[in-house]
Amino acid sequence: MELVGYARVSTVGQTIENQLEQLNEYGCKKIFEEKQSGAISDRKALQDALNYLREGDKLIVTKIDRLARSVKDLHNIASDLSNRGVALVFLKEQIDFSTSAGKLMFTMLGAIGEFERDLIKERTKEGRERAKKQGKHMGRPSQPKQNVKRAIELFSERKTNGMSVNDIAKLTGVPRSTVYAEAKKQGMKSL
Repeated sequence: MELVGYARVSTVGQTIENQLEQLNEYGCKKIFEEKQSGAISDRKALQDALNYLREGDKLIVTKIDRLARSVKDLHNIASDLSNRGVALVFLKEQIDFSTSAGKLMFTMLGAIGEFERDLIKERTKEGRERAKKQGKHMGRPSQPKQNVKRAIELFSERKTNGMSVNDIAKLTGVPRSTVYAEAKKQGMKSL
């Protein structure tokens, strides 16, 4: 039996050291780690960890939300591990999925986590709608008009100046998508 750890943080600014310390203290000799959003299902280190595990091993994760963000994803992973004879342990929640009580608690906490995530999405959506009603700009700040104007001039002259749209974007700081969108508005052809 081998104790295998999995640690994940969502953003580059977050630190993974606390999770690594907990997994080492628990006795994990092999730890897979990554900086990747939990909402993304194709996480390389997680797939590597799942492929590494053998019958009789235990996958140790510090918290449920480090492994998955939806009940469906949690159940898929847990069911796959269970079918392969691999136990699943969550340290913070003190859940050992190999026990009946652990399976029940796992399901309840997963549902609560998904509910909480849905509430956050709902609040975020409401906040965006409120901001729009107040006339606040949503999204990236728009480019200065003189930069866009210069980019369009260069775009219209690209046959004579030999500049690509990438060159124009680098020179003016106006994203390629904005150059194309403005050119289309003015009836210019992309090629």
